[in-house]
Amino acid sequence: MLLPELVIFDCDGVLVDTEGPVNSVMVDNLSRYGLHLSVEECIKLFVGGTIASVAKKVRSMGYDLPTNWTDEFYEEMFARLEKGVSVIPGVLDVMDKLDSQSIPYCIGSNGPMEKMEITLKPSNLWQRLEGRIFSAHTIGLEFAKPAPGLFLHVSDFMGVPPEAAVVIEDSYNGAVAANTAGMKCFGYCAETPRERLIEAGARPFDNMFELPYLLGLKAE
Repeated sequence: MLLPELVIFDCDGVLVDTEGPVNSVMVDNLSRYGLHLSVEECIKLFVGGTIASVAKKVRSMGYDLPTNWTDEFYEEMFARLEKGVSVIPGVLDVMDKLDSQSIPYCIGSNGPMEKMEITLKPSNLWQRLEGRIFSAHTIGLEFAKPAPGLFLHVSDFMGVPPEAAVVIEDSYNGAVAANTAGMKCFGYCAETPRERLIEAGARPFDNMFELPYLLGLKAE
């Protein structure tokens, strides 16, 4: 493939391992309102969405959440994330290789900036990507994945046409957004089955150490 002119990383589950901790908090919280799920079921139902979309879906399932539920959940989630999360193995190596070949990269996430600051700062990823971190909460939740607006906003801001950008995702919604935006997508198979990522238009892969090869980066 031609070298990408821009690589857009999702944040949760692609750069930092937040899906397990966040969904554990979600399971505990929702159980108080009568919805009993395993972490795996929670991930399957909600991964790739926004907290607002989670609330909407839970209510549509017949469960009564308070009007301030999103605020309540964010408070509990941030408290857990402040205890620390790990960086996805291999992703720093990918960024180093992109830097060495002068290929720009950034983050495009449905998550709020406060969440990304908490999860990315300890590993210096927040500082490394300063000025290149984009949140649907900042530009408008109507642009959140699976809508393509977030990725189109990012590519426009970075001055790269959509067809020259590549997205790294781990969710069905994210892969759909990339595909709809006209961007090539590689789907990291950590939480989402390969078949679902393929269905959404992504090329699946299992290990971040594979990604430089998939992106066409030169071996060093």
